[in-house]
Parts: sequence; structure tokens; C-alpha cells
Amino acid sequence: MIKIFAYLKNYKWLAILTIALVVFESFVTLYLPDLMSKIVDRGIVTGNVKYIWQVGGKMLLFSGLGIAAMILASYTSATVSTGVGKDLREDLFRKVQSFSLAEMDKFSTASLITRTTNDVAQIQQVVFMMLRMVIRAPTLAIGGVVMALNKSPSLTKVLLITVPLTLGVFYVIYKIAVPMFQKLQEKIDKLSLIIRERVTGVRVIRAFDRDEYEKERFEKANVDLTNTSLKINRLMAFSFPLINIIMNFTIVAIIWFGAKQIDLGKLQVGSMMAVIQYVMQIMFALIFISSIFIFMSRASVSAKRIFEVLETEPSILDPKDQIVPEIKGVIEFENVSFTYPGAREPVLKNISFKAEPGKITAIIGSTGSGKTTILNLIMRFYNITEGSIKLDGVDIRKIPLNVLRSSIGYAPQRPIIFATTIAENIRFGRNITDEDLLEAADTAKVLEFASKMPEGLNTEIAQGGTNISGGQKQRISIARAIVSKPKIYLFDDTFSALDFKTDARIRRKLLNKLKDATVIIVAQRVATIMHADQIIVLKDGEIKGIGKHEELLKHNQVYREIVLSQISEEEAFGGVNNDA
Repeated sequence: MIKIFAYLKNYKWLAILTIALVVFESFVTLYLPDLMSKIVDRGIVTGNVKYIWQVGGKMLLFSGLGIAAMILASYTSATVSTGVGKDLREDLFRKVQSFSLAEMDKFSTASLITRTTNDVAQIQQVVFMMLRMVIRAPTLAIGGVVMALNKSPSLTKVLLITVPLTLGVFYVIYKIAVPMFQKLQEKIDKLSLIIRERVTGVRVIRAFDRDEYEKERFEKANVDLTNTSLKINRLMAFSFPLINIIMNFTIVAIIWFGAKQIDLGKLQVGSMMAVIQYVMQIMFALIFISSIFIFMSRASVSAKRIFEVLETEPSILDPKDQIVPEIKGVIEFENVSFTYPGAREPVLKNISFKAEPGKITAIIGSTGSGKTTILNLIMRFYNITEGSIKLDGVDIRKIPLNVLRSSIGYAPQRPIIFATTIAENIRFGRNITDEDLLEAADTAKVLEFASKMPEGLNTEIAQGGTNISGGQKQRISIARAIVSKPKIYLFDDTFSALDFKTDARIRRKLLNKLKDATVIIVAQRVATIMHADQIIVLKDGEIKGIGKHEELLKHNQVYREIVLSQISEEEAFGGVNNDA
């Protein structure tokens, strides 16, 4: 929690003003019982009406000032706490943006969302409470003891029993609550994960008729979270009545002993009433302090989870000794091996090949052979385990990330579509001219379906692209990759969602446009890569062959099996493409 205080520096003057207002309001609260006792002892008992009006007016004045201070302190503390929450969310978002895929794998998406929303909300709430109560509660407690002692030291001795008893209750509650809050946040993570999977995987769930299974899965997590929340609430519900009982017995004891002292003429009625008020203030201050500790115990769990993210150093950073080559597009793998973090076996072993401008390099292989991993390594989503990857003769680990990635046009296997217009999905926040946008949309055949929509390229796409087909999403993804005209293009099984005819038409036009660039295509379809300048055959993370279609078909058994599993032998050896 101490690290959270660093976020208060941007709001230090507002925080100081809040503390000053809270201190003022606390002194007013402590002063009012004293005025009340004077009204009783010097005004009501003696029948001095003028004195009652004078002191009563003073009470009204200070009450008004205290209320004004309380309202203003609420405003300033809310401003500070929401500001701290905003800064935390911004820092978390920026940090997550800097993560490589290795860090994204370490923290689940659902957990990162929960940490950015729910955990920050807990911090925001406790900052608000701290500014309002951390100063007020001790001030009331200490001031209440001083004022009570001033009125009647003998009656105040009752606190020697009740205060330690109250603090003991809160200590026990605190020790029980902290582990429960940790479990609560973890269960919120789990529930968020299930909801996210339920929403994003709705098609698969319904296709396999697993709605009831998902309901049971959600119900189990929801009940688990509810039960943990109920345990915490029961603990809180048990604690406050217990404190009220202690407080009420304290007041009864004060009245009992006070009545005897009044009877003996050692104490005035007004003083006893003031002591009761001060004791109640002290007890409430202790409740406030306990509440702060309880909320802080939950906030400390949230703070720990937040700073786990903020203090995680990305494994992929811009190099200190940067080299910015003149980008031509020559990519070279030299004995590259790669093992995913936490995995036992490498997914790629001794990969060596060269992709050059003006040539198409295709990668084919069975599922899990490492095709997509090669593209991820080129974009430096992960750092390689062994070997080197060079761009125009420079190791990519020495090239600034923005230079490297801005030189690449990437179309993933699963296109990501954002809830905005078709045009903005293609632009993707870049400074793209309308001419380049239209050219890319035409090349990727986006205009074919967009022109039939009421708003054309300005048609709004629903979240996740639910109002367009898979093939249309893929075409938008291709247009996005080519619109900035980079030197390198990576297509990760990009054409799989397209029918053969559309696939052929787009590839024909696309590859003609990209004839001077470096193009690497990962594909499952043999027809997509038959005419590539070089085909890399992968199996179990190793290269089993590199060459042209005809050469590999004759001399490479792995490639031959892949080809003949998709097209006839006549088509394969005749070089017949499905473009027809």
C-alpha cells in the first residue's frame, strides 16, 4: 500500500487541503459536546435563557462551519481518489501495452481486466477513506480522550476496559479477513475468465450444445464467489453489533457511575452528558479505524496484484545500442531455436532460411509444426532462445521495435476487427490517405462487399465483427496489412477463410502489387503456395525441406504427403493450380 502514496504527489495540494478540512471538522465535532455541557450546566440548570441563546448560537455557527468543511472535504477527497484511480489505470494500460506475448501469457486476459477495473476500484475507495478517516478517526479518538478526561477523569477510566476489548475484536477480524480478501480477488478473476470465454466462445458452445455445461461452470464459480463474499459479509455483520454492544455497555457504565457522582455532588449533569458524547466519539473513531484496516487489507491485496503487473519488466525492450538499417526487406534466420516460456521442449529447432525482396517465401506444415511461431519471432513478439534473426544484415534485437514493426504488414490467422467503421479498421489509427485506403480496399476485395452496404467503407462494424462474415473480416485484415505499403508482408494462413475463387483473385492482384516486397506466407492450402519462389516444409519444429513446388514434390516425402492429401497427383505434378 505504501507504493500507492506515490500516486498522491500529483494531487498533494488537494490532499493537504482535504486533511486541513478534516482536522477542522474534527475539532468542531470535539468542541460541540463541550458547548452542550455548558448550556446544560450554566443555562438550563440555572434558567439563564440569555446564556442558552448565546451558546446555542455559537453551536449553530460551528455546526454550519463543520458541515461546510465536511462537504468540501468530501469533494476534494473524491477528486484525489478518482485521480489516483485514473493514473493507476493509465499506468496499467501502458504497462500491458509494453508486454510481450510472454508476459501476456503469464497474466491471463481476464486477470489483467480485473486488475485494471476491480482492483483499481478498491484502491480508489481506500484512498477516499484514508483522506477522510485516517486523520479524522485518530483526531477524534485522542481528542475525545483528552476532552473526556478534562470533564471527568473518573468516568473516563471506563475506557481502560472497553478500548482494549474493542481493539482486540478488530485485530481478530483483521487476521481472518486478509486471507479471505485474497481468495475473493482470485475468485473474481476466475469468474471474469469464465464470462469472457462464454461470450467470446458463444458459437462453439452452441455448436456443441454445451450451454448447460457452461451454465453449470458459471454457476459453480458464481456460487464459490458468492459464498466467499458471504463469509466476509457475515464477519463484518458480526463485528459491528459486537462493537455496538461494547459501546452500549460503556455508556450504561458511565451513566451508572455518573449518576452516583451527581448524587454526591461531585459531577454536573452536563459534564456527564459531554463524557457520554466523547466516549461515543471515541468508540466511533475506533470503528472508523477498524474499517480502514479492514478495507486496507482488501486494498493491500489489490495493490499487490496491481504492482505485480506494474513491476513486471517486459522481456522485450528497445535495445540500448540501437541500429537503424535502411530497410530493404532481407530476412535471414540463422540456426534459430525457440522454446516457449515454461515449456520443456523447443517448438523450433535450428531453423535457417533467407527471405528476399521480390520473392515469395511460403511456409507449410502440419498443425503445431511452428509456422506461426516463425512469424511471431520475426515481429519479435518473443525473443529467440538460440541463433539470430537478421533484417538487412542487422540482428532484429538491435533494431528499435517501432522501426522493425512499422516495416512489416501483418495479417493474422484470426483477424481482429474493432468496433468502428470498415475504413477505420483498415487505417487502424495511422495517417493513411484516402487514395491509399481505396487502393488497399480494392486489392483485398473489400470494396466488393462494402459497396453493397448503405454507408460503404464508412459502415460501422459491430464488436468483434459479428455483422460481417469470416471471409469479409479476413479481407479487411489483409487491407490493413498492405495499406501502409511496408517492405515486408507476413500472411499467417490469411486466406483460409476465403473460398478458392476469392482466394485466387485476391492473391493474384495482391502479389502483383507486392512484387518488389518481401512476402512470407504461412498456409495450410497447397494451392495457395504452389507458385512461391521457395517453400519451407516444417515438421515438429524442424525444416524438412526448402525449394520450389516441383522440386519438393519429387524429392521431399513430407511435402509430397501434404500435397497429395489435398489435390490429385495429376494436378500436383502438372502444376495445375486451383486458381482456375
